[in-house]
Formats: sequence, structure tokens, C-alpha cells
Amino acid sequence: MKRIFLVEDDQAIAKNLILLLRSEGFTVIHAHTRGEALAALADNPFDLALVDISLPDGNGFTVCTEIKAARNIPVIFLTASGDESSVVTGLNMGADDYITKPFRPRELIARIGSALRKSGHSGSAFEIFGLQVDTASGVVKKNGDEVFLSPLEYRLLLVFVNNPKSIITRSRLLDELWDAAGEFVNDNTLTVYIKRLREKIEDNPANPQIIRTVRGTGYRLGDGYASK
Repeated sequence: MKRIFLVEDDQAIAKNLILLLRSEGFTVIHAHTRGEALAALADNPFDLALVDISLPDGNGFTVCTEIKAARNIPVIFLTASGDESSVVTGLNMGADDYITKPFRPRELIARIGSALRKSGHSGSAFEIFGLQVDTASGVVKKNGDEVFLSPLEYRLLLVFVNNPKSIITRSRLLDELWDAAGEFVNDNTLTVYIKRLREKIEDNPANPQIIRTVRGTGYRLGDGYASK
């Protein structure tokens, strides 16, 4: 599970970005200011940084310099400014890419994936009972054959992949799916999605080994998983 360092002072933009990135299987650490960013940088490992150029207590260029000095990770600048001088400055400061707000979510995810692959920090692969999940590309395979999941089915699977040692309650799954769908997901809908997902990824959906039921509590990932 790859860790994204988000430096963005706009609360609305940051909230939407965090939801998007988490729905793609990333862990997100968020800093609002240059000062918070430098403090977080000292205490946390990251795989990629998304940095807003305009910050209330400085600018993203200095944050980029600090990140590059401390970590060998790619940096993508986020900015409302599309002028050529800002682009050139950002790239000269060591940024790996530059995207102008407003941007399309899928384009941002594609750029993140590209930067991670180029840097050698590509997303982790996860495997359990013949099911392979590549969180960088979003590709899911079962015994070598690609499995096509709906966005909510994929999000549901990621919750388990990202929490392999935890029992996931139904209330938490409802919250996760609600955030991803942008609309209310009820208990009956969750039951339907669990059933559909099992039908696609389990060898025997009637006796599931990947998504196990914990009676009276929720679900957990089965034993025998491996990640890298």
C-alpha cells in the first residue's frame, strides 16, 4: 500500500483528493501548510508527494526542495497557475510532473501511476488464493485471468486488501462505500455487493476463503495472503 504525501491548504480540494486517493488504494498523509509539511516529512515515509505551489506560509517550491533532499520520491505540483514560468520553475526545482487545477481525477491517478513506475516506487501487488490485486494499475486477476469489477466492488475489495489483519465491521464498509459512491449505501446493498464480489473472486462462493464472515461482527480477509 503506497503512501501519498499531500500538501494542500484548500480544505475542499484536500478532502476530495483524499477520498479519491483512498478509493484507489493509497494511504494519504495531509499537510495544510509548509510548516506542517516539513514536520510530517521528518516523521513519515512516503512514496510520492502532491504539492500545491501556493501555501499560506510559503510556497511549494521550497517544500519540493526539502522533500527531494530528504527522500528519493517523485513530486507532482498542483497549482491553479498555468503560466510557463511556474511550470519551468517547478521542473527546475526537481518536480517530476505538473498538473493544473482544475484537473480530471483519472488524469491525476494516471500521472501518479506513471511517476511511481518511473521512480521504481510502483504500487504494491497483493495475492491471496490465486487472486492478484495490483493497486497501482487497478488490475485484478484470478489465476492469471483478469477479473472485471465495478468501481464499488473494487473499492470493497481494497478495504480488505488494505486491512489484511483486521476484522472489518459492516458499519465501516457502509461508510467506505458511501464515500466512494457519493450516495447512500444501505445494509441490503452491502450484502448484495459482498455476494457479487465473492462470485467473481472466490473459487467457491458458497464457501469463501478470501472474504470470510465473522459472525455478529463483519468480515475479514482470509489467511495465506502475500504482498510486496
